Amino acid sequence: MESPVCLIENIDGTLRVVQEATEYLMRINQPVVVVAVVGLYRTGKSYLMNKLAGKRKGFALGATVQSKTKGIWMWCVPHPVKEGHTLVLLDTEGLGDVEKGDQKNDAWIFSLAILLSSTLVYNSRGTIDNQAVENLQYVTELTERIKVKAPSASSAEDDDAEDAQFVQFFPSFVWAVRDFTLLLEIDGRQVNEDQYLEHALTLKKGRDRRTVDYNLPRECIRNYFPTRKCFIFETPAPPEKMAHLESMTESELSPSFQAVAFDFCNYIFKESSVKKVKGGLPVTGRMLSHLAKTYVETIASGGVPCLENAVLTMAQIENQAAVEEGLQVYQRGMQGLTFPVSMEEMSNEHRNWDSQATKTFMSRSFKDDSGEYLKTLADAINKEYASFLLKNEDMSEKVCRQLLSELSEDMANKLKNGFYAKPGGYELYCSDHDNLVAEYRKRPKKGVKAEEVLENFLKEKSVESNSVLQADKNISEKERKIHEETQRAVVFEQKMRRESEQRQQAEKQLEDEKIRFQENIRALEEKMVHETTLAEEEMACALQSKLQEQEQLMSRGFQEKQAVMLEEIQKLQEEMKEAKERQEMDRVELIKNVTSVISEGVNHYLEYKKIREQRKLLAQQDQVKFNMYQSRPHFSRRGENSNFQGSPHGPDLSKNHLKAQGGPEPRQQSQGNTNQGPKQTSSSKAASGTEGEKNMKQKKGTSV
Repeated sequence: MESPVCLIENIDGTLRVVQEATEYLMRINQPVVVVAVVGLYRTGKSYLMNKLAGKRKGFALGATVQSKTKGIWMWCVPHPVKEGHTLVLLDTEGLGDVEKGDQKNDAWIFSLAILLSSTLVYNSRGTIDNQAVENLQYVTELTERIKVKAPSASSAEDDDAEDAQFVQFFPSFVWAVRDFTLLLEIDGRQVNEDQYLEHALTLKKGRDRRTVDYNLPRECIRNYFPTRKCFIFETPAPPEKMAHLESMTESELSPSFQAVAFDFCNYIFKESSVKKVKGGLPVTGRMLSHLAKTYVETIASGGVPCLENAVLTMAQIENQAAVEEGLQVYQRGMQGLTFPVSMEEMSNEHRNWDSQATKTFMSRSFKDDSGEYLKTLADAINKEYASFLLKNEDMSEKVCRQLLSELSEDMANKLKNGFYAKPGGYELYCSDHDNLVAEYRKRPKKGVKAEEVLENFLKEKSVESNSVLQADKNISEKERKIHEETQRAVVFEQKMRRESEQRQQAEKQLEDEKIRFQENIRALEEKMVHETTLAEEEMACALQSKLQEQEQLMSRGFQEKQAVMLEEIQKLQEEMKEAKERQEMDRVELIKNVTSVISEGVNHYLEYKKIREQRKLLAQQDQVKFNMYQSRPHFSRRGENSNFQGSPHGPDLSKNHLKAQGGPEPRQQSQGNTNQGPKQTSSSKAASGTEGEKNMKQKKGTSV
């Protein structure tokens, strides 16, 4: 990104996400380290952001009393230290702007900076005195601006203690004090910057209203932010040059200011962690875009941003996208196959691309504890695989039929020319037939339908073979029966080959699904263990922070505060225990869901295949009906047999042709047929009338 862009607009107190900025974030698939700066207007926040970006210009610097930054501006740059990460800098509009005059709007800007960042830089001028701390009044309102759990899922007791959970999810805190002119001493003792900050956040004893008000912002900072750091900057240049700070070179700035600025940037680069959401899950630029839109839309609708709801919303979007991305990986991979292929190759490719699709899904999905979205992906892949299997079968059948048609063309010509219609013709026919089958078996890349198509071919040729056999005068009746039995044995053997081929294919599919099930379960369990580990680390960090705070309270004699802190620690420990129990329950549910889908993988294929076979059977039946209709003789107006419909030459009904085709010879016309033969005279009709009537009675009901 060449220069900053507005991420969240603030127009007349209404916040709106800028689409161009979120679209840019959507293209960032790397983890993001998000640094946001907040503070009173005109305190030099933008200068620090420019330093972090490594640029002299970028975020607007102002030399007047008017605030230059409105809303929240964003600058995405490659992380200078962490390879494969993006540094996202958020510069917020100044708090307490007199022109704005809307304290509620300031509170939302402050809350959004906390919700979106992994490191929050609070920028102030002068010293960290009581006024400076009170200017951080927005921190005391965070329980009204941010919710950890959804309202329906939290009890009143949880609401009271919800702020105790902020330490798990809030960013680290850096206080940058600008234009500091005092000595770093406390009670005559020299201290460093961090000690100076902790001293400013020290609580006072007492329960009166004034002491409670004094302690409130300090308690919030101590309780909400797990780590705290302070940097103290001297004035960078003489007052008369401060208006031109943006145009000044580094050499014109104060050496001590440059040294602190270097330390500040170095700390941010090395210590600022990747932005994470509830559960300790790392956030990418794409996910940050979802968060920004969710939070701003919630605020605009009058609601309160909820960490839990935001994560669930983002999980739904990301998991659905992960399903689509994983399915695309599988589809693109399988489309690279050139059908037909063997079942072994088909199986290997399916397993490979299914594994790649699952890895792609796992790399993007999160919080899919029940395996719902993995189940969706597995179901989609099952259907795609079934479709590819059928395509492979169709292409295999087409290739095999074409091959047999080409190989049998020579035999068809010989048969047509009467080559086998001679003594010893059957032996020649069998020789050619065996050579055809042998050549067919030698040809590679026939696919999964090779045996089934050959079986159907042999069945079709058995009638032809039998005709040649019957016409061969050199074969005795005994030999003829032996040959017929041999033909049946060949057809039966081919049937067994086909059944064996289909059985092996089914067994291969079942084995594939078993392996696939094991791989998916293993990948899911690893994912769950990883996410659980992140959540445990998040809780452990929060617990450690609470224990340190408890120790400090004990050393200073805050017994009543210690009791509250102890209760918070116990709740954190209970949450860690419950999280482990939920993990085991989720694991059982997950295995159940994934098992149900993967076991349906073969069923999808078998169901699709059954439907296809039914359609093929209906098509064959329609073809048989059509052929019967075509072969039915149609009579012309003259009473003569007309041509077959669709035949340009008409049927060959000669005696020799019918005999060659194995059909019956034409029968002699009966005497009762008046359409043929010489006309009879009236007297001959009368003479033969009695005999004709007698014959008609005998032949009544017989078709001519």
